[in-house]
Amino acid sequence: MTAGLTDVAESELVTANATFRAVAFRDGGHEHLALVHGEAAGRAGVLVRMHSECLQGDVFGALRCECGAQLRSALAAIVAEGTGVLVYLRGHEGRGIGLVAKTRTHVLQDTQGLDTIDSATALGLPVDVRDFGPAARVLAHLGIGSVRLLSNNPVKVDALESHGIEVVGRVPLLEPVNVHNVRYLRAKRDRFGHDLPHLDVPTQLDTALP
Repeated sequence: MTAGLTDVAESELVTANATFRAVAFRDGGHEHLALVHGEAAGRAGVLVRMHSECLQGDVFGALRCECGAQLRSALAAIVAEGTGVLVYLRGHEGRGIGLVAKTRTHVLQDTQGLDTIDSATALGLPVDVRDFGPAARVLAHLGIGSVRLLSNNPVKVDALESHGIEVVGRVPLLEPVNVHNVRYLRAKRDRFGHDLPHLDVPTQLDTALP
């Protein structure tokens, strides 16, 4: 077993989209899940998504963020590719601050117009404490050392490479902009450095929002 993984269990997971090999594992004090489609071990440039847990977006379809849409799009892309892995990382809620704290930041965003970063720091919270090491370790456990990463965030590329996983390409995962998520996406682009070129395309939102 790869160092850092303290327990691993595997089963078949049949979904509406496809059948996956579900690899549940413990690492870093949390239980995570890797969904493997096709024969990925030993292949170069495997399509991979590292997805941070977001209960409101992933489960309830919240429109404040694009997390749920990205989760669905990533799974669809992996199935269309025929081979790939989605690593669902627990403990990443609100970039690691947790569900309660994240909900408190939403209050400041709604009542004071603060963005993702300023609403966290106003509460004395860190901006991003996510650990992507578990994703790198489970990929190594699965025999995957070379990936194309489904992400708009260059930091995730650096994180994987720092743990010994080669990233041979980054595949954009752009979701539609709406009145509920546009400020969130702009903060991601302007303050976190995410690559979101579709925000530069003028829309009717530009006449409704500052």
